[in-house]
Amino acid sequence: MGMQTGAHIVWDWNGTLFHDNDAIIGATNAAFAELGLSPITLEQYRALYCVPVPRFYERLTGRLPTAAEWEVMDATFHRHYVEHRVRCGLAEGVAELLAGWRSAGRSQSILSMYGHDELVPLVRDFGIETHFLRIDGRIGPSGGSKAEHMVRHLAELALAGVEPARTVVIGDAADDAVAAGHVGARAVLYTGGSHSRASLEGAGVPVVDTLREAVAEAERLAA
Repeated sequence: MGMQTGAHIVWDWNGTLFHDNDAIIGATNAAFAELGLSPITLEQYRALYCVPVPRFYERLTGRLPTAAEWEVMDATFHRHYVEHRVRCGLAEGVAELLAGWRSAGRSQSILSMYGHDELVPLVRDFGIETHFLRIDGRIGPSGGSKAEHMVRHLAELALAGVEPARTVVIGDAADDAVAAGHVGARAVLYTGGSHSRASLEGAGVPVVDTLREAVAEAERLAA
């Protein structure tokens, strides 16, 4: 896309561009069954889920998992998630929204806490890779916050002229807003993913019910 001088969106992937709620709850309950935990509903998941993820397990079980327990939980979840995600697709209207933002001369990227080596081919398979300046997934262990990853992402984007003050993060988790604030960007949170509206509204940023509304809000915030 060359050097950028206008508004930029940093998109989250899971629960935002990629509508994988069914895979998330399916993998969570499959993992819970292996670990001797009771299954939960999507509504319970969206009400309780938080980052860092070990805190989510603390809410469910009453205590933080040990490092060894977390390693088993995380590996078990991801093994089941890969099996479930094949039945999931992009959120409604994503292809058109990405193309429209790009055709208006604006730039966009993806920053996800999903593993980088799994994320990139998945985005490519949906045929949307060319819309993005960068696609960055998590490098290193899972379970932490997106904030430090956002620092590195924006540092790389700065080489293409992207400015934090004109950048808006669109995601489905309060942690997306925290990560945006960490680098001086703005955020819009979307209710279609892993968090309930009630849990998102405490983040102090705009909360919307559709990605079309999110893009319109991003355009306003970055003007």
